[in-house]
This record gives sequence, C-alpha cells and structure tokens, in this order.
Amino acid sequence: MTASINLSACMQCHCLAARRTARALTRLYDKQLRPHGLRTTQFSVLVALATAGPMRVGALAAALGLERTTLTRSADLLERNGWVASEASDDGRERRMRLTKTGQRKLESAYPAWKTAQDSAETRIRKSSLTAATA
Repeated sequence: MTASINLSACMQCHCLAARRTARALTRLYDKQLRPHGLRTTQFSVLVALATAGPMRVGALAAALGLERTTLTRSADLLERNGWVASEASDDGRERRMRLTKTGQRKLESAYPAWKTAQDSAETRIRKSSLTAATA
C-alpha cells in the first residue's frame, strides 16, 4: 500500500506543524505561569471572567474555544483555590462562574509572568516570520 503513495509529503502536514507549535507555545506560557500556581488555560479563564464578568460555563467554554469538560476540570481547580466561584444560573440548568477578589489578586500577580511569555512568543514568532520571508 505505501509503495503506491508518497507518505513523505505527510511530514510537511500543516495540521501537525500547527499542533507542534501550539504545544511549544503552551509550554512557554505554562513555564512562566507555574510559579503562580496557574496553567495557561486557567489564566485564560481568569482573564475572561475579569473582562466579561460572570458567565455561564457553556458561554465561557465557547468564548475560550475549549471543550466544556476541559473547562469544567480547570474551573473546579480554580474554584477549590478560591479564585472563581460558581452560582446557579437564571434557569438553573447551567452554573455561572465569576471571578472572586482572591482570583482578581491572583490574576494581577500572574500578569507580569504572562506578559513575559507573551513578549517572548511575539519575538520568536517575529523572528521566525523574518527568517521565512528571507529564505
């Protein structure tokens, strides 16, 4: 079967490259946020709640591009740490998440670490784009 198709082209798969890049970026941000007891996805939840206010879990997952179950696992940990609180929604079928004052302080203390990761990522991306443009 493989003799009739050229699988070497698959090694240049754009999807694979994007996933590899996404994992590298996640590691970069996670490394900076780790001393604050946060992962990138958790930081993003805090930011979303700080900027948009209380949200239903489903709307928050959609806003962050996360699966609802992934968000629920992160939110449970954030809630155990006292950084977010959940409350019943208007219709009672879905809980609403809100940032607590402790969560706001955690977000503010972690922001410089996120900014360091953001600046580093931006530099790396710019350098990579320049290299690709001159190649």
